[in-house]
Amino acid sequence: MREIKLGNKEVRIKATPIALLFYKQEFNNDLISKISGMEEIKKDASKMDFLFMLQMTWAMAKAEQFGNKKSFPSFELWLSEFDNVDFSDQDTLVAILEEATDGFFRGARTKFPKPTK
Repeated sequence: MREIKLGNKEVRIKATPIALLFYKQEFNNDLISKISGMEEIKKDASKMDFLFMLQMTWAMAKAEQFGNKKSFPSFELWLSEFDNVDFSDQDTLVAILEEATDGFFRGARTKFPKPTK
């Protein structure tokens, strides 16, 4: 579990198997496949899909809150809660990717470098 600063909010995220289910249910796609396809960003940061980063963050935030008795908003509602998102904040991007790597690829321990502009 990590706490990240996303826009004007602190967001707790956790890469667990339930996050994979939430991602599939909301976006009708496989999160592991999408993460695996991000290998290109290690070579070229311009390949970063920022909408995917937000979708993955939403799934991990929902997973972190799972079990709390309050409902978690849909992706669109969750996204509307932010006044802004600073995609130049490399520490946040790296923290999101590291949480996903640590949770879903524990054996690989691939670390993502900070994207360069």
